[in-house]
Amino acid sequence: MFYSKIKKPALLLLLIFPFFAHHTSAQINIFACEPEWAALSQALGTDKVKVTSATTAMQNPHHIQARPSLIAKMRRADLLVCTGADLEVGWLPLLLRKSGNGSVQPGQTGHFMAADYVTLLEKPTLLDRSLGDIHAAGNPHFHVDPERMLKVSIALADTLSKVDPANQSHYQNNLATFTQQWQQAIQQWQQRSQSLRGARIVVSHNNWVYLESWLGLTQVATLEPKPGIPASSSHLGKVLTKLNQNPADRLLYASYQSDKSARWLTQKTKISAVALPLSPSKDETLTQWFDRLLNQLLSVQ
Repeated sequence: MFYSKIKKPALLLLLIFPFFAHHTSAQINIFACEPEWAALSQALGTDKVKVTSATTAMQNPHHIQARPSLIAKMRRADLLVCTGADLEVGWLPLLLRKSGNGSVQPGQTGHFMAADYVTLLEKPTLLDRSLGDIHAAGNPHFHVDPERMLKVSIALADTLSKVDPANQSHYQNNLATFTQQWQQAIQQWQQRSQSLRGARIVVSHNNWVYLESWLGLTQVATLEPKPGIPASSSHLGKVLTKLNQNPADRLLYASYQSDKSARWLTQKTKISAVALPLSPSKDETLTQWFDRLLNQLLSVQ
């Protein structure tokens, strides 16, 4: 009886309105490979996005199992946000293939690789698997450089606008806010880190080359004999000999890495070791994460 009193155009609008209301308010599903990209996606998308991270801060992003649960999440994704530069080469291609989601395949708008928007360091001149776990495009751990993160944020906001053009102004306004806050944080971090300029460091793995460049640190030794190869007793002995001749100030390793080799070396040399968070913890913003990383680095004398 109610519908019979409504004119046809109005009735049509009434019937389809719930669909449009749902469509315009629907969140964009984002599948992030690492927590740093999940945090950046959330900062730029806020309430317009629903973000899933495939990994946590306590996992090695090189080695992740392509679990059925991740395949299911990839299948629902509107946008894939990853590091690229072969960091996820051991598991991401399988997820993409198994998901059957055409929207996030390479070459599509929903396929975002952060490495495509920055200049990478340590690009190898020779590709040889005997040299260890090397990346043809260069070192993929660039997210620990605040300046490069800013470049990625601009590109990601643009991609979000293409995937969800109805909310373009939302993403661009959030980018403006993020940029302002991030640049202010960079100025504070640079001022606080003056005492680190020129510090000599030992690293467990080359996770920190971009942080070294940004802070002016000098790497004097690496615990891994080759990238991705665990330290052997003979190699650690060589590192110890080198450090006895040319001491270092700090030993850095990622929180998810074993500290066995680091503890052995610190006992032999009395060099202070510090476990740094390579990625943000759950629900931690990028600014909170980098501030915590810098605080931990500064706390070690």
